[in-house]
Amino acid sequence: MSSYRMLNAIGLFFCVTSVVFAVFYLEKTLYLDPCPLCILDRVVLAVMGLIFFLALISFPGSVFSKIYSLLSIALSTAGIGLASRHIWLQSLPADKVPECGPDLYYMLETLPVFDVIRKVFAGSGSCAEVDWTFAGLTIPEQTLILFTGLMLLSLIQAVTAWKHA
Repeated sequence: MSSYRMLNAIGLFFCVTSVVFAVFYLEKTLYLDPCPLCILDRVVLAVMGLIFFLALISFPGSVFSKIYSLLSIALSTAGIGLASRHIWLQSLPADKVPECGPDLYYMLETLPVFDVIRKVFAGSGSCAEVDWTFAGLTIPEQTLILFTGLMLLSLIQAVTAWKHA
């Protein structure tokens, strides 16, 4: 039982640490404005953190532990997709980069939600900019590694949840 809780504590730690790093270091210290895909990555991480927290406080053999593991797998898959799309946009030649559009907050205020999602996934010029790297990796590449690790953790969480059934 403790290994199930430990997995969820580790997942929660990485989700919270990543969002705090993005907000307080990248945004507040380096003054980097997040693009729409970065904001969606943060939303996915925050929801995953909530799922890991709920799984942490629930009984390991419950139906909820299985649901939480499936949700965390789905969310990490979505995060991998977002990060991959972001990396692809950054790899485009300058003449193929989509034009910069309005920011996410303006789109949410003026457009229906599904139009906003479609526009965000289409990408914009702001998503193609490389503003910061660490160890030669861009922010989306680091995010892809994070979501891949969370996917592996979620798969182990699922196996552990089903084993306790």
